[in-house]
Amino acid sequence: MGSIATFSAVRLSRFQQAQVGMRVLVVRLSTRLALTMERRRTRRALLSLTDDQLKDIGVSRADAYREGIRRPWDV
Repeated sequence: MGSIATFSAVRLSRFQQAQVGMRVLVVRLSTRLALTMERRRTRRALLSLTDDQLKDIGVSRADAYREGIRRPWDV
């Protein structure tokens, strides 16, 4: 019986549940924004490579351009 009482004491109020939900949402959104910005940065870096550098990594100028002009949220 003691464990049932302990379980009910751990229950969160609706307000606390909403707070936890908002925190999770903020973390997810900030993570997604960080990943989107990282994609944007790396695609711009790809566009700035010289033909010799692209050749070293096995990417053509056309492939680099195609990847570089994609929208940041386009995975």
